[in-house]
Parts: sequence; structure tokens; C-alpha cells
Amino acid sequence: MSPGGARLTVSAIVPALDERGEIAETLARARAALGPETELIVVDGGSRDDTRALAARQARVIACEPCRGLQLHRGAQSAGGDILVFLHADTWLSAGAGEAIRAAVARGAVAGCCRLAVRAEGRRYRWLERGVAWRTRRFGTATGDQALFATRSAYAATGGFEPHPLFEDVRLVRALKRVGRFEPVGAVAATSARRWAERGFVRTVLAHGLLRLRHAAGAEPARLARRYGHR
Repeated sequence: MSPGGARLTVSAIVPALDERGEIAETLARARAALGPETELIVVDGGSRDDTRALAARQARVIACEPCRGLQLHRGAQSAGGDILVFLHADTWLSAGAGEAIRAAVARGAVAGCCRLAVRAEGRRYRWLERGVAWRTRRFGTATGDQALFATRSAYAATGGFEPHPLFEDVRLVRALKRVGRFEPVGAVAATSARRWAERGFVRTVLAHGLLRLRHAAGAEPARLARRYGHR
């Protein structure tokens, strides 16, 4: 609830590029998880398939240059909700996510994230989920796969997402923690396993870990994105 007692409104912002296989299900699950009144915004980076047409059946669609940080910021600028939820196009929110997020904000959090799950069978994915959960608890950080959320005022106070194609999520979380409390919630953000399947599980985990270290050492996100071949 807001200070005046009204129910906090939510806007979900989804950056997309050639996501015809995922976008419809992601949006349907987001509305179910966050509430029927949720504002859904898809920021399309120039899809060559029918992503925009599929998204327009459930969401407002904005055109943008193909840069995830820029897409997310454009969506946030046009959103009307009290709480902004940033959701990747291949990530499904679990039932009750909206209430979990509202409860965290009611407890005083200005931002937070959901718990990562990978939509694939196999012990290695369960270990990955545990590792990400540990990293979130230990270091208070999160990535976009975990469905980041922030109050509108906290997001504005940070200046918003930087126009980077990679690590825009890590940089925003760092800025949000300077504004107020960052709280992970129990709701699940279940992401596709396609990245690990396409590039190989071990190779992807090691490559992303190396990129995180290089980013922490000061490497520019755009340069790292070219090496990563980000999606």
C-alpha cells in the first residue's frame, strides 16, 4: 500500500529483440503474477520477426535502438506505475510475485529482485540457481534474469539504466543500494536455459564470470558485450 492507503500500481518493462518464441507467454505470465491491472510495456529493439505484433496483443509496444540498457530506460520513462519491474523477454514470473514485491516495498525496500530458476532439468542448473542465490545473499547484488524491481522514486534518484548493452543491471543495482534498502523476495523468476544450451553450460558460466571480473576491474560494458556476443 502507498502512504495514503491505495494499492501500489506496477509497470512491467520488457526489452525484446526477435523474441517471437517467448514474448507471448512471458507477458501472459507477468500479468497473472503481477495482477490484471499491471501495465505491460515491451520495448522492441528492431525485431525482424513478429515479436511486436505478438506483444501488441497484450502490451504497449515502444520502438527503440537495440541496446538493452537504453530499451529498459525508455520503458521506465514511459511507465506510469508506482513500482517498476524489469523483466527479460524469456523470464517467467511465479504466481504471487506482485504481492511479494508490494510487501517488500511496504517493509521499506526501495528495490529488490526475485529468486532465479532455470527452466531446464539437470543437477548443474540446480547448482547454478544455488550459486546465484548465495551471491545475492552474500553480496546484495542481482542480475536482470532475477526480475529486478524498484520504486519509481528510487529509480529516478539513480538516473536510471545506463545505455549499455551489458551489465546495465549490475550497475543499476549498485546505484539503487545507495538510495535505500535492496531486498530479494521469494517469488521466482524462471528464465530460459537457451543461453547455456547454445554456448555450452561450462563455457557460458566461465565466460560470464570472467566478464564480471573484467567489468569490476573497469572494462567498458560495450567492449565486453562485443566479446560476449550478448543477447
